[in-house]
This record gives sequence, structure tokens and C-alpha cells, in this order.
Amino acid sequence: MNMNCEEARELLPAYGDGELDLPHALALEKHLDGCADCAAALRTQRALSQALRKAPYHRAPDALRARLRAQLPAEAIAETATPPIAAPNAPATPLPWAQPRRRRDWSRWALPIAASLALAVGLNVMLATQRSQQSLRDELVAGHVRSLQVEHLSDVASSDQHTVKPWFNGKLDYAPPVRDLAQQDFPLLGGRLDYIAHRQVAALIYRHRKHFINLYIWPAQDGDAAPDHHSSEGYNLVHWRRDGMEYWAVSDLNGEELKQFAELQIEAATDQTANRPNT
Repeated sequence: MNMNCEEARELLPAYGDGELDLPHALALEKHLDGCADCAAALRTQRALSQALRKAPYHRAPDALRARLRAQLPAEAIAETATPPIAAPNAPATPLPWAQPRRRRDWSRWALPIAASLALAVGLNVMLATQRSQQSLRDELVAGHVRSLQVEHLSDVASSDQHTVKPWFNGKLDYAPPVRDLAQQDFPLLGGRLDYIAHRQVAALIYRHRKHFINLYIWPAQDGDAAPDHHSSEGYNLVHWRRDGMEYWAVSDLNGEELKQFAELQIEAATDQTANRPNT
């Protein structure tokens, strides 16, 4: 059986997966021996298959799998179904290499399958991101509660921003902005070091009436973002980014007042008077 390059390229996927019947496999191997281009294409396909096998596996949720399966034509589902168990004394089924197998035309399924895979991967990435964000919020709340339980709100107890800000020098690889909002009824109480998201971070402590606020600050990975409210384990959190810094305010204060605190922090950062260098 003589085979040209076009026919060989169509058979490469089945050959690489070990699904090609013996006559076609022998003809393809004979062609590969004399065709450097097709042999290179086979090597590329095998390298891609190995890379895919090493990639992390994210199983699609059962509901998504059911929806995708329901959209496949009946013949596609039948091809993947488990073959029935042969009855006793039934004639033996010929082995795969004993007779030519019908070549499957996978091209018509390529686009729907690719779209389904992209959807499944995107969904898993989104879920992983949501789990990561929830884990961070839980960690921030734990740090806030821990500081209250052991009465260790501050390593440096002071309402003077010019005392608190220099205290972080040499303890962190960045300088956290420190603002006193006493005139707005959010006085500064001090600061401390905490360990969040696998690194040491600055924690500033404020009070509003009888409620304490932990304001965590570390360098941001992305650009500015407006205050965004979250909740975890009964506590409120407000997150924002500004001027290269990430901010998370945590408190049992109600969400509206905590968001007001965040907005006052942003206003103080843009106020030229408040932005005078700390000494």
C-alpha cells in the first residue's frame, strides 16, 4: 500500500494513540521511513502528547460534564460507551489488528471539543482564583482575631504617624503609608508586623468608637482598584489598591463604616497636606 503525505498526516493521530489497524500502521511506517517531513510531524505530535500528560489535571464539575455529553451526537456517545459483555460460548470478537478499523473523522468534533475544553479550563481557573481569594480573606480575619485575643494589637503603640512609620524601617522591604484619621473619628493606635500570604506585612491599628480595625498593607501586583467590600466568618473586609500598595481593612465594624474608613484613607493619600514626608 503506497501512501502520500496527505494520507499519512491524517493517520498520525491514530498511530500515535495506538489506534491504527495493522495494514495502515505498516503502510504508514513505510512512508515515515522515507519522508523526513512526516517523521518530524510525528515527533512533534508525540512531544505535544507528553507535555499534555505532564500538565496538571483539573476535572470538570459533574454538571458541566453532563451538559457537554448531552450536546454530543448519539453516534459520538456510542463510540465511547462500554462494550457489552459477551454471552458464554459466543464467537470470539476479532482482535483490533485482525481487521481494518473504520477511521474516525474527528475533524467535525474538533471545534466543539476545543471550545468545551476551553470552557472547562476557564471555569476551573476561575474557581481556583475564588478559592485563593477566600483563603486570603480567612487568613486576614484570623490575623485580626489573633491580635485581639492575645492583646497584641501593636508592636509600636503610638497615635503619632511620625513615630509609627519610621518604626517599620529595616523590618520590611517597603515603606507602608501611615495616616492618622483622628479628626474623622478613626484615630491611629499603632502598628505591628504580621505574616500574611507567605510574607511579612505591615499592620496598622485604628479604632472607631469601640471597634478595632486592622489595616494590612503590602506591595501590589496590579494597578489601582476602588474599595471593594467582602465578608468572612462574620467580619467585614474592605480591599483596595493605590499607588503600588495593596490594602485590606478588617474589623467587626459594619460594612458601610469600614468602607468610609477606606475612602478616608484614599482621601488622605491624595491630600497634599497629609502627604508631607514623615520624619
